Amino acid sequence: MSITRAIIIHGYGADPTSHWFPWLAEQLTAAGVETAIPTLPDPLDPREDVWRSRAAEAIGTPDEHTAIIAHSLGCLTALRVFADAGPDARLGALVLVSGFLERLPGFAALDAFIGDGLDVAAMSERIDRVTLIRSDDDTIVPPSLTDALARALGAEAIVVPGAGHFLGADGNLTLEAARDAVLG
Repeated sequence: MSITRAIIIHGYGADPTSHWFPWLAEQLTAAGVETAIPTLPDPLDPREDVWRSRAAEAIGTPDEHTAIIAHSLGCLTALRVFADAGPDARLGALVLVSGFLERLPGFAALDAFIGDGLDVAAMSERIDRVTLIRSDDDTIVPPSLTDALARALGAEAIVVPGAGHFLGADGNLTLEAARDAVLG
């Protein structure tokens, strides 16, 4: 199945113009994929219920032609929205960059948002392609947490050496691995 619609979900401290999001949206649009990057409110003081609601509005009803690409805290948001979509919901592609389900060391302010994470074990059977992307030197989300999420989804993480947390400030203004994961 080909992807015709993509939603990019940003993370903590970011917005639709941050990091590699505009580049990816441009790449996907050029390939004929209708792409949206919703603004999640108060990115430096996120509320889980508000982010989940706003992301759900943008994602709508996911199907085998839909791709969700998410970064960092946006990954947990996207996974929760997909879980809320119900047991019959499908997804063509899920791309999680620096994703995690557990509380982050040094980010106690996000503990309430993260809560007890999410059980994702049964999700992968409803997703055609699952891709996790991490770096070997992420100082915000320990690589072991992304690897744990990958295992829970029955996937292996793609490692991009030296990319840190995939922030624009670190020079990450493109992310070919994410583009390739969506376009197959």
